[in-house]
Amino acid sequence: MSNNAEMPAPGVAMQHFVRDSEFDPASVEKLTPEQEKIFFASQTRLMWWKFKKHKLALWSGIFLIILYGSIMFSEFLAPYGLNNRHVDFIHAPAQSLHLFHEGEFIGPFVYGTTYKLNMENLQRTYTPDTSKVQKIRFFCHGESYRYWGVWKSDLHLYCPAKDGTLFLHGTDRLGRDVMSRMIYGARISLTIGLIGITISFILGISIGGIAGYYGGMADMVIQRVIEVLQSIPSVPLWLALAAIMPVTWSPLIVYFGITIILGLIDWTGLARAVRSKLLALREEDYVLAAQLMGAKPQRIIGRHLVPGFMSHLIATATITIPTMILGETALSFLGLGLRAPITSWGVLLTEAQNINAVALYPWLLYPVVPVIMVILAFNFLGDGLRDAADPYK
Repeated sequence: MSNNAEMPAPGVAMQHFVRDSEFDPASVEKLTPEQEKIFFASQTRLMWWKFKKHKLALWSGIFLIILYGSIMFSEFLAPYGLNNRHVDFIHAPAQSLHLFHEGEFIGPFVYGTTYKLNMENLQRTYTPDTSKVQKIRFFCHGESYRYWGVWKSDLHLYCPAKDGTLFLHGTDRLGRDVMSRMIYGARISLTIGLIGITISFILGISIGGIAGYYGGMADMVIQRVIEVLQSIPSVPLWLALAAIMPVTWSPLIVYFGITIILGLIDWTGLARAVRSKLLALREEDYVLAAQLMGAKPQRIIGRHLVPGFMSHLIATATITIPTMILGETALSFLGLGLRAPITSWGVLLTEAQNINAVALYPWLLYPVVPVIMVILAFNFLGDGLRDAADPYK
């Protein structure tokens, strides 16, 4: 109908116009290959495309994957054993890595060291000896070990030269290589966050889901319990829970005890977030449709409601994991967490409790470096995953 056509009188049906010619599909504008690629892509593929654009998050994810993958091969990656002592190199400083010697390319090597005892302060003084060039060996046979306590082997990624030393991060008060102990400690410090976040998420989503979906008396009771737990200062609560563990427990039981403690403490914030989201989403039409079709509350919460705020859960997970790593580090540093013979980054930092030790042997603080790097990587990864969880924005 043209714009100048007169409108029909009130009560009179409006005239319809139908095209008589046959529909021509070619007349419809076709999608370009790029448009088809986007329009027909799955949710997962859209998330991956958006996540790749966040370069910092992408490289952080790669770094964490490599780091977590390395804990499977700690024995192979470490040049020395976890508790191997070198009594002639007590508190030896880090040996610098070199490639050239007197202008000639030799490859990765370190200079040997000589030491003498300072009789004034009874401190060992180590001096690099440039006449001792000790080339680093790769994929070599060195100190024997049992891989995961099962298979015996002596293959290492890199080893010191024959009759040489390789202390890239120095040694501690017992002459143990700090670098090797950091590699072994990553196995405990990194996994404690994953186990703790699993416990925290199970409790947080379950209890928060009950409070948000059912409401009423259940919601009121759960909220009061959460308020009581959140009103207790976290550090004294950590100390109290860690102190009740008997000293006669084996290190393995203490390890699982610390992970359970961290999981039991950190679920309250997640539970409140889940509750607030479910209170809003439970009134949606698709929830009513699921209820009319006979879906059980567990299925409605897990299949329909939780995916609705997945971006928030991802951000919470990437924040909670480094928090638990810091919690274990703090407890172990204070002497109330993991203890020898279990080795973690927090246990290694107990060597640096004395300010005099830090002043004289600053390399004892090196285990704090991977802690900082892991926390930053998780934060950057969380930013990218949170944005990618809603690719339509």
